Amino acid sequence: MQVAWVGAGDEALVTLDVPEDASVDDAVAKAALGLEGEVRNGGLVCAIFGRRVEPGALLAEGDRVEITRPLACDPKVARRRRATRNR
Repeated sequence: MQVAWVGAGDEALVTLDVPEDASVDDAVAKAALGLEGEVRNGGLVCAIFGRRVEPGALLAEGDRVEITRPLACDPKVARRRRATRNR
């Protein structure tokens, strides 16, 4: 399994071996990127292949955990606003 992170000016892709019952939080901690605290307090969010998950979600073989910043705006809302402005 892998843990991926892209931040301002840095990026990382860490390949890990984790036990079968490992959670997203376990993988983030084992990746040792120093982001555990921000994930726990909600400053960063996690996804598995683009689908947002909670830190306690269990991992399956071959999963890639992506650590990202939370969305500033719902993409559907932003698209509606753009469509309204362009009329």
